[in-house]
Amino acid sequence: MGLLSILRKMKQKELESRILMLGLDNAGKTTILKKMADEDISQIMPTQGFNVKSIVSEGIKLNVWDIGGQQSIREYWSNYYESADVLVYVVDSSDKRRLEESGSELKDLLDEDKLGGIPLLVFANKQDIQPAATPDDIQDVLKLDGFTNRIWNVQSCSGKEGDGLED
Repeated sequence: MGLLSILRKMKQKELESRILMLGLDNAGKTTILKKMADEDISQIMPTQGFNVKSIVSEGIKLNVWDIGGQQSIREYWSNYYESADVLVYVVDSSDKRRLEESGSELKDLLDEDKLGGIPLLVFANKQDIQPAATPDDIQDVLKLDGFTNRIWNVQSCSGKEGDGLED
C-alpha cells in the first residue's frame, strides 16, 4: 500500500498532510525532497536547520519538513513532531557502518508519544551506489518487525536518479 493511499484513508476530507522527513546527516533527505519537487539537485549543501516544501501529488498537498540530521541538530527534532501525519525516515543504504546508528535514532523516534501510531516510510536511499544494503537488510538492521503498533514500509530509492520516489 502506497503512502498516498494511506493518507487518503487517514484524511478523507482534508487533502493536505504534514510529512516529517528525518534521518542521519548525508542520508539524502534534501536531495529526495528537491527531486520530488522537480528542483535542481546539483548544488545541495548539508541542511543547517530545516527545509519546507509543499508538493502536490495525486490531489494531495504534502507539506514536507526536511530537518537536518547532524548530531548537534537531532536534539531539536522533537520541536517538529507535533501534527506530523507521516514520518519519512531516510537511510543511506551505501553507508553500512552507520546503519546501526540510524537504527538507534529511529527507535528513539518511534518511542516518542507525539509520533505514536503514525505511518512510517523508510527510504532506503542511494541504491544506485554499490554495494548498497538491500531494503530487507535495512529492515532487519532497523528491527522494524518489532514495531507492530504502526503501518511501516521500506522503499528502495535513489534520490539522485529519482528511482523509487514515486512508489
